[in-house]
Amino acid sequence: MLVNSSDVIAALITPPGRGGVGIVRLSGGNLELFFKGLLGFTPTPRYAHYQPFLASDGELIDQGIVLYFPAPDSFTGEHVLELQGHGGPVVMDCLLRRAIELGARQARPGEFSERAFLNGKMDLTQVEAVADLIDAGSEQAARGAMKTLQGQFSRRVEQLLEHLIQLRVYVEAAIDFPEEEIDFLSDGKVESGLRGLKDQLEELLANVTQGALLREGISVVIAGKPNAGKSSLLNALSGLDSAIVTDVPGTTRDVLREQITIDGMPLHIIDTAGLRTTEDAVERKGIERAQDEIKRADQILFLVDASEDFDLSADSIFPQAEADFSQADNLTFVLNKTDSPAYSGFKAQPNKHPVIEISARTGSGLAELKQHLKLCAGYVSAGEGLFSARRRHISALNQTQESIEQALQQLLTAGAGELIAEDLKQAQQVLGTITGDYTSDDLLGEIFSSFCIGK
Repeated sequence: MLVNSSDVIAALITPPGRGGVGIVRLSGGNLELFFKGLLGFTPTPRYAHYQPFLASDGELIDQGIVLYFPAPDSFTGEHVLELQGHGGPVVMDCLLRRAIELGARQARPGEFSERAFLNGKMDLTQVEAVADLIDAGSEQAARGAMKTLQGQFSRRVEQLLEHLIQLRVYVEAAIDFPEEEIDFLSDGKVESGLRGLKDQLEELLANVTQGALLREGISVVIAGKPNAGKSSLLNALSGLDSAIVTDVPGTTRDVLREQITIDGMPLHIIDTAGLRTTEDAVERKGIERAQDEIKRADQILFLVDASEDFDLSADSIFPQAEADFSQADNLTFVLNKTDSPAYSGFKAQPNKHPVIEISARTGSGLAELKQHLKLCAGYVSAGEGLFSARRRHISALNQTQESIEQALQQLLTAGAGELIAEDLKQAQQVLGTITGDYTSDDLLGEIFSSFCIGK
């Protein structure tokens, strides 16, 4: 069912600034007033007109391509008019102001996509895929987003929902119509169905987890004492001279960020100030920020200067209580400067964390370090069937799994049909939040507000 679209929205849908082409899009109900006021004629649907764009006094604002898509066969499902002109900011601003003069209003961020969702042109995973395609940081991520936009993820969820609904209907029919003598507790149909759903959910969850990693990646904090080579490692991994490198301890006083990709997965690399006791107020502030980043990190690389005597025990590495994260499960020791003549090789020490030997200067060991981070993230590779996904999808699938597991345990133990039906209902509702079948206004607001105005 179409939403009430009597109001017409307008926005610049190309990036602001100077460019060869700029596009203003209008979407809504009756566009006749805009045809008359902006063009002086009614355009032919799905036909490219080369036409002047008119100001209120009849003077030309610009001239360019006019495209008209009548409802419901448009991006939003409403009547859509696109004006493609020269991409100067003044020209585009004049076009947009003229549309607003004629009764349109400025579109909110993501409102075109929101109307497409509300009008059934896309489900919620496809809406999110539009943003993911725009924000893709690698070719693999763009391909994954395109697969989701084409509906590959949605179809998997819809298949699960169909099986879930069939099972729920069967259980509720047995409860509501006892005269039918359906013995779902012992006929094996419900148990088989629940176990089948569990297997399908596990398979989908594995794919979705990979898809979320492909989209979001992981954050990797480079920590350590001053002059261990943290900034050199940031530069070596990113291939850029992002950080200033000197022999003076404490050169890095703030947080520096770069992004690289490993087989399509983004790595958000964060270089931090060296951890030590200092009286310098600016450096101390940088150390506080470093500790905050360490707490939030998915993975911590603690750099150790291998050209000097070192000890990987907690007392030696973490002399300050506030900097002691030696028990963290996401910690890896990285021995840097292994190309130094003073380094005689790593001898195993009591330590539960992985140890990797590198030289940020020569690049030795960097490939091993990247593969280690990929392994820590649980990322396999961006295969042909991988589609983009988000952490909220993982959360929804985990909750659905819990409800299915509860229903199965209820079936095998107490056998309370009403509770089994309630678990199935809960699973259906949570699974439906992925595509938007069951979705709160708060979630919709959060998703669409993250879009640019032109989408």
